[in-house]
Amino acid sequence: MKLNIGLLIFMVCFITACKDDVLPKPKAMLRLEYPSGKEEVLQTEHFSIKYNEMARLKSETNTSFVLDYPLMKGSIFVNYKEVNGNLDKLLTDAQKLSYEHVLKAEGIYEDPVVNEPHKVYGMYYEIKGDAASQSQFYVTDSTKHFVTGSLYFYAKPNYDSILPAAVYLQKDMRNIIESLRWKK
Repeated sequence: MKLNIGLLIFMVCFITACKDDVLPKPKAMLRLEYPSGKEEVLQTEHFSIKYNEMARLKSETNTSFVLDYPLMKGSIFVNYKEVNGNLDKLLTDAQKLSYEHVLKAEGIYEDPVVNEPHKVYGMYYEIKGDAASQSQFYVTDSTKHFVTGSLYFYAKPNYDSILPAAVYLQKDMRNIIESLRWKK
């Protein structure tokens, strides 16, 4: 019996001594930093813009093009339409497109665009949450020209994961809007 008690005490000491204290891991966030690129100028038939050289210009036509950012797995789609007495319809369609994301979005924030010296007017939308598009805009001179832009990622929307890239590309979208100049 003495042997069994001694063995039992040894086993209990052995089992409890080999156990490490469980410590929770500290919270950490993935830090994604993207290099700031130089500006390139894109001249179209109807307007010119400045865009980040990190973007690859794809699908260029007289009325649309795509700025593809392979490092961030995202693209900015830009479309041009001529205003021919249809400004109300163009505005309604652009606003409707932005608000189609309201079902998945946590919020949609509007920022009016007014550049009086260059006659650029419109709206910039920043969409928070797991929506398909994180930002959209439309700008017009109210008489001849109308341009829309949308930001999309190649992956299923997960707002926390794409946030650093979304913030970077949203800055590029704002730069496109601020640098846009109409051709006569």
